[in-house]
Amino acid sequence: MPTLALDGTDLYYEDDGAGAPVLLVHGMGLDARMWTDQVEALDSECRMIRPDLRGFGRSPRDPLIPYSHADDLVALLDHLGIDEVVLVGLSMGGMIALELVLAHPDRIRSLVLLDSVVDEVPFDPDIAADYGKVRPAMASEGIAAARRNFLACGWFGPARRDPSVAARLHAMVDAYSGSDWAGDDPHTESGPVYQRLGELDLPTTVVVGELDVPSFLEMARLMSQQIPYARHVVIPDAGHMVNMEAPEAVNALLHEVVSGSFDG
Repeated sequence: MPTLALDGTDLYYEDDGAGAPVLLVHGMGLDARMWTDQVEALDSECRMIRPDLRGFGRSPRDPLIPYSHADDLVALLDHLGIDEVVLVGLSMGGMIALELVLAHPDRIRSLVLLDSVVDEVPFDPDIAADYGKVRPAMASEGIAAARRNFLACGWFGPARRDPSVAARLHAMVDAYSGSDWAGDDPHTESGPVYQRLGELDLPTTVVVGELDVPSFLEMARLMSQQIPYARHVVIPDAGHMVNMEAPEAVNALLHEVVSGSFDG
């Protein structure tokens, strides 16, 4: 499969289908495989581009070389000769998508945020406690213990109801190096995003699973309020991994966005 040589990494990516280009950005500890349901449903009408972000999946990361995920994604678009995309991000990938559109608004046709992280909204106490176990486990017991603690986090609870979804999550997390948990991430911070949401001037769909944890429900509500003309969509009986738990609903939304039937 193809890679893009950048300073400090060979960025792995997958590029399938034909039509309007869609750039899909995965969540923490995951990789491009989380978008399989979207590719299978939409690659006849879309060009589906899915990188493994630097340090995740099949993209290595040199801990001594500063980088930005948003800059890596722009470099990938340049490499592929793509001027403008529909941009989709889940969780951490949603935050990266926001950073990208704020830095390069001319490259993004429309934006879809799935159970996205946004700064200035803290995790609720139970989730903070869950995720707070991951780094100590990495330091004291190693990567296997860190992966177990990460998969036990409450935001994955609804996804664990479906054995096939749980198995796919387990496979991706098992392939994650844990580099972010080891504290060797030289990512260049872009500055506060939440304070700039009012600058967004493009069709935006903010999606959240009904069963996601309270902090992510609150993040979606606030983003929908702060982003001009954003629509707020709650997917019933789905949690944080909404595109994997409720693929038909998410695929229908993406079809609307790509086809232009939703233009904000």
